[in-house]
Amino acid sequence: MKRTFLNQPQPVATGIFAGQTPQELIAEARNCEFEGADGLAIELRDLKPEFRNRDSLKSVIDAVNLPTMFCFYRNDSQQNLDDDSRQEILLAAAEAGGSIIDVMGDLYDPSPMELTHNPAAIDKQKRLIDRIHSLGADVVISSHMACPRTAEQVFEHLSEVAKRGADVVKIVTTVNTDEELAEAFRTTLLLKRELGKPFIHLCNGTYSRPHRFMGPALGVSIFFCISRYEPRYGMTQPTIRAMKSVLRNMHWNINNL
Repeated sequence: MKRTFLNQPQPVATGIFAGQTPQELIAEARNCEFEGADGLAIELRDLKPEFRNRDSLKSVIDAVNLPTMFCFYRNDSQQNLDDDSRQEILLAAAEAGGSIIDVMGDLYDPSPMELTHNPAAIDKQKRLIDRIHSLGADVVISSHMACPRTAEQVFEHLSEVAKRGADVVKIVTTVNTDEELAEAFRTTLLLKRELGKPFIHLCNGTYSRPHRFMGPALGVSIFFCISRYEPRYGMTQPTIRAMKSVLRNMHWNINNL
């Protein structure tokens, strides 16, 4: 049976990375695999145009024995493609055997909190999700925002995108105070208790690191980490080794209660 993000024990430790060539992506995929990752998340923003095709992406997928998530946000450093063009590349990734494709919550209609309420854009998202599913891939709908949100706001947000056909829902908020960190923990616990769907709840900001390490023990289904620090793509994510060491030595996970 094909290994996916959804048919293995949660939380799924996912090595996240970018690269300019298939060779760079393969090398980092193998680094993540041998560090103990359970899955991979490849950001396509820096992949050179000549490699943005099914065969190149398949060569990366086939190089490891892990399920692969593909993300392509509005931060293209190579071509500055529009929403429609980026989705064609993500569809190529699904055709190549990608396990899960990231669909932005405001795809086709850039909106506050990365969540569109435009009926035409939502309908287009649903049709895209149907296409991705027809290619054998799952879908995560994601939103990122540079501000804090309450637990109720996050629950409402993710409940809305779940209706669009997502298999997994994802939100990234910001926590810069101890009160916001406490609310982030409350949010994760509320999602685990009430949402009824695999979710990714992550935080950025000065108080984000405790939540990054604790979230997977509190119900986050998929979490991101890196094999090593590399200056080209930033150095904010925890390492795979650190994340797995913390979770292993905690001897506690809400999924086991």
